[in-house]
Amino acid sequence: MKKFLSLFLAAVVALAANAHEGMWLLTKLKQVNEAEMQKLGFKLTAEDIYDINRSGLKDAVVRLGRGFCSGEMVSAEGLFLTNHHCGYDAVQGLSSVQNDYLTNGFYAMDRKQELPAGFSVSFLQRIDDVTAQVMAELNDGMTEDQRNEKIQEVAGKLKAAVGKENGLSADFKTMFEGNEFYLFVYKTYRDVRLVGVPPSAIGKFGGDTDNWMWPRHTGDFCLFRVYTGPDGEPADPSEANIPFKPRHHFPVSIAGVKEGDFAMVMGYPGSTDRFLSSHGVKLALDIEQPSRVKIRGKKLEIMKQDMDASDAVRIQYASKYASISNYWKYFIGQQRGLKRLRVYDKKKSQEEALMAWVSADAGRKAKYGEIISLLERGYSDRAKFEKASTYMEEAAFGSEMVVLGFRLMGLKGQLESDPKDAAKVSAAVAQVQAMAEDFWKDYNPATDEKVTAAMFALLRSDVERDLQPGVVSTIEKKFKGNTEAWAKAVFATSLLTDKKRLEAFLAKPTLKALQKDLGFQAAESCLNHWRNVIGPAVGATEDDIQKGYRLMVAAMREMEPGKSWYPNANSTMRLTYGTVGSYVPMDGAFYSFETTHKGILEKEDPTNDEFIVPARQKELLLKKDFGRYADETGNLITCFISNNDITGGNSGSPVLNGNGELIGIAFDGNWEAMSGDIAFEPELQRTISVDIRYVLWCIDKLAGAGHLVNEMTVVERKPAEEPKAEAPAPVPAPAPVKGSAKPARK
Repeated sequence: MKKFLSLFLAAVVALAANAHEGMWLLTKLKQVNEAEMQKLGFKLTAEDIYDINRSGLKDAVVRLGRGFCSGEMVSAEGLFLTNHHCGYDAVQGLSSVQNDYLTNGFYAMDRKQELPAGFSVSFLQRIDDVTAQVMAELNDGMTEDQRNEKIQEVAGKLKAAVGKENGLSADFKTMFEGNEFYLFVYKTYRDVRLVGVPPSAIGKFGGDTDNWMWPRHTGDFCLFRVYTGPDGEPADPSEANIPFKPRHHFPVSIAGVKEGDFAMVMGYPGSTDRFLSSHGVKLALDIEQPSRVKIRGKKLEIMKQDMDASDAVRIQYASKYASISNYWKYFIGQQRGLKRLRVYDKKKSQEEALMAWVSADAGRKAKYGEIISLLERGYSDRAKFEKASTYMEEAAFGSEMVVLGFRLMGLKGQLESDPKDAAKVSAAVAQVQAMAEDFWKDYNPATDEKVTAAMFALLRSDVERDLQPGVVSTIEKKFKGNTEAWAKAVFATSLLTDKKRLEAFLAKPTLKALQKDLGFQAAESCLNHWRNVIGPAVGATEDDIQKGYRLMVAAMREMEPGKSWYPNANSTMRLTYGTVGSYVPMDGAFYSFETTHKGILEKEDPTNDEFIVPARQKELLLKKDFGRYADETGNLITCFISNNDITGGNSGSPVLNGNGELIGIAFDGNWEAMSGDIAFEPELQRTISVDIRYVLWCIDKLAGAGHLVNEMTVVERKPAEEPKAEAPAPVPAPAPVKGSAKPARK
């Protein structure tokens, strides 16, 4: 038995060591990835994924908003799945104490019950490699500012050529740190409606405790539907609209997964920094990350106290809290990972090897010799302002009152320049009113007062005096440095902290009223400090850093021309592939590739809101009433892991098998590999996904919304069967266009 276990673990470790790094561009799959993908179990072709002349898998992948999350079409009637935490803001916005969809969940039992989501979705149409057009306008004699200015000029012309007809738009993206350039063309649909979301006890099961952790038992999913005008084109929300007809939707496989199965993820990863230098790692570890963790931790502490004391505040701040908390824990984990895995030392060694190669040839030395000096100088200068910059972003701009003040700057400008132009003043007032309507719904002045006082106390104590905004001097002189007394005075009088006071001001706006307002004084002070001091100081370091990275990446690719290079994530569609597999997280430990319903019952704690199991769910789990969603042993698989390479923005991405069928929804990375956005760790990197069988069980058996499952193309064959792979059915496309793609650094 011991020998068998030893052999098994050895096999697992070997599998883990073969984790598949790379967020690949769809236009490069044929030449770079297809053969390896097919060797691992992919049964289709690169053209089945991306082909501008017919439909493909990419047509079923959804970009939410500008790329804050991803999703997947699962029916011919516009139905798509994404993560619970991706839909959380929309659900929170629709919730109230009377209709608490966050706590209780929601399922539309017919189309009329679907609710407006408040965001748009886009579908990728094509990718154009425009490197040649851009490079033709650049030359080595340009400064970085001249170079950037010319790039933006060319980008503007390329984007304008695409036009905006029928929801079309184009994003221009810089790849490989300024060495390649691409245009991504999208079609955007503005009518999106909430169809179903499980209770938070399922969608957020495990809460902050389990966030970024494995094993996991979270039902992180929700459903939306896209609508179009009667002509099938994008349209504003209307009762006359009809369900969107996607060019492709994913079949949903309930065959299950096993160790070693092929898995691929398609979505919109937001930002990675895999080319980050040792100097950048040091700055992050020494200044940036500790600052963010400290500030966010204090903010979360204050919010949690008020949320626990009031259901109304809990609903108002649920999405804000979740957003702050997610990356608070992320930064803690990334610091830990960077240190434990000695990423600084590894980066340093790589740079030394690169510069040895550069120095070995006079031509290379002339071309690339200044890489390290540029980065050293840039990061040395930036370090002087990094703490102040981070504290402005996280602390000063962490006050909702201050940020609301920014929204009145346009009105202030109009009152200064021409207060007698009634039309322009009215237009500026209307902009503030439109924004304020949503602001007050999710705002609690008492909570923001505490947060504001704490944030400015941190800024006052931790940042060098000459790098603090002027409002801190006001706090020192008029309130003897007591930020709580200052915040109390601000919130008792400011038009930024009370709906009625703001409405009264907007009815008769005057420059004098704004200038006398303590809240607006603080907001203006912070904004001016950022614009005139911190922003320019940090920006002045960017020329050296930007040029250093551009040369470094060019040199790296020249040194290893046979390597398959991929660009950093930058919210453009990517594909990552690998296999389902267990791993060894640390010495003496082993994590299986899947979790079951048993873990939900094991973790249940009625005294902890992170681990509550609703009565109906518990009843069905104890009965093992899983229907066709059970695995071959009769258990309900909740989540699984694979060695795919993902990051933020991939949340909600489809996880597909070798036939292009949906087997899960990606929702997290694992704690042991939190340094992965900077340095991929092949032995540890795992993608955590909710198993599609658990998703369907929650919709069908638990919620009684089987009509939604009936919309889907469910594949029920057993894992042992070897089906014939079928490519997506061709759909007519626009006239052939040449295209290709690649991404840039955060």
